[in-house]
Amino acid sequence: MAAAGLFTRENLDAVLDRVCARVGVDPGGARLLRFTNNAVFQLAAAPVVVRIVGSVALRHRVRKVVRVARWFADHGVPAVRLTVGIEQPVFVGAYAATVWDTVVTSGGTAPRAADLAALLRRVHALPLPDLPSWDPLDDVRRRLGEAEGLAVDDVLFLRSRCDEVAARLLDLDFPLPRGLVHGDAHLGNLIPSSAGPVLCDFDSSCLGPPEWDLTPLAVGVSRFGEPTARYRELADGYGFDVTRWSGFAVLREVRELKLITSVLPIMNSSPQVRPELLRRLRDFRTGDTSARWSRYR
Repeated sequence: MAAAGLFTRENLDAVLDRVCARVGVDPGGARLLRFTNNAVFQLAAAPVVVRIVGSVALRHRVRKVVRVARWFADHGVPAVRLTVGIEQPVFVGAYAATVWDTVVTSGGTAPRAADLAALLRRVHALPLPDLPSWDPLDDVRRRLGEAEGLAVDDVLFLRSRCDEVAARLLDLDFPLPRGLVHGDAHLGNLIPSSAGPVLCDFDSSCLGPPEWDLTPLAVGVSRFGEPTARYRELADGYGFDVTRWSGFAVLREVRELKLITSVLPIMNSSPQVRPELLRRLRDFRTGDTSARWSRYR
């Protein structure tokens, strides 16, 4: 189990100070933009964003994030850019961080599903970089290993369900050709800019089935009540409807396992996420596929 309180705001502020000292920027007045899988700080003294990995068990992914960011830059993909002149990633004790140029959002319009479809088509057509193969349950299992305050019975259930779903994944016959996938493709991972939306968050990027990148918006309709038309726009723009494919039910279950467990390492540090996590878990355990969930705040 993870040490309780490892990712408290006080600890993260101290880590931010050490990261900024290492790279030579002033952390004064930094603003925490969000904290679920990662703590993302916008600095006040420089146009820089510092992203601190929110899980010790998943900090190994930070080197891959750097590789993906550089691959996108090399191929001109609209995506967030690492700040130059800094050796990345930055390691501070048990924590890992990356440092990014701030995206200027003024003049940009809210990204649409059609924008995501166009970017995904571009990403999926790229040459294949040296990245791990798709293993969508790896992060779920790792988070279960550092779950804060979750009942043993719930942990055992989730581990067992991971094994069951992993077996079903092996039986899938994916119709689209394997490629570079973003891994967590939803509108929250598009940032508006005056030049158009840019991709962010490459934690789950890998070589795998493009069908996986079409799954988050489809699950967003069923679980978060997002507009059906939004998913239709994605499917039409991309040219493939993953919900009409026979393997979608398995991908949906994988996505839901991720949505349930994403905040396990911070449940004690950020107790406000606990009620929603337990509600999702209850619905999942009882097989209630129609229950609506709320976003973690």
